[in-house]
Amino acid sequence: MLDRLKTILSKSLSDPTVVIEGERLPVRIHRNSRAKRISMRADAIKREIRITMPHYTPTNIALDFVDKKREWIATRLNSVAQAAPIAPGSDIAVEGEGHVIEWREEWPRSVQCDEGRLRLGGPASSVEARILRWLKAEARAIFTKEIAFYCAKANAPVPRLSLGDPRSRWGSCSSHGTISLSWRLIMAPVYVRRSVIAHEVAHIRHMNHSADFYAWLDTLYEGNRKAADQWLKMHGTGLQRVGR
Repeated sequence: MLDRLKTILSKSLSDPTVVIEGERLPVRIHRNSRAKRISMRADAIKREIRITMPHYTPTNIALDFVDKKREWIATRLNSVAQAAPIAPGSDIAVEGEGHVIEWREEWPRSVQCDEGRLRLGGPASSVEARILRWLKAEARAIFTKEIAFYCAKANAPVPRLSLGDPRSRWGSCSSHGTISLSWRLIMAPVYVRRSVIAHEVAHIRHMNHSADFYAWLDTLYEGNRKAADQWLKMHGTGLQRVGR
């Protein structure tokens, strides 16, 4: 009973919180008119619980559901590994391929990418910052070209690119003409990155996830989008750990 009281702190708040193994976590409740049942996700990176449920479901039912899944939630929250360091000798992915970071102080400060290695010199204290700047510059250059490629295929105007580091999504397309992408996609395999970019370009025509949207996406994207989605579900957390 005590654990239950600790877990369910409030059933009256619009944005309730719960305690799982001593950690207070927000419960983000999303009511969806198309949802047929309650589904839940425990985000180990963002440290929150997300509930999607039918619009008519009371909040207390969602929190009861959370309470019954406490052990599962705890396992999910504890499954995330420590942040992956960016340092000499560590391995980092570039376009899905592992690259070892090699550093010697006397080498040039700029990052050189060659045959599975990222080589750089200069102060050891700024290795991480310079690797991150290089990755983001690569991301901006490549993403810009691929957005233009899919826009040409879609006969659509090329939108502005916003490069960021969101926790909850890999990309988005606004009605104001901006495509936002996570720079971390530069670490994913090429087919995965291109799937996300094609997805957002497809939203220029369909600002929804209707059957028409997916039919249009399948026209634009040359690969297996379901395989790309599955890769992100399996490996996306690893991308989020880099440089944290």
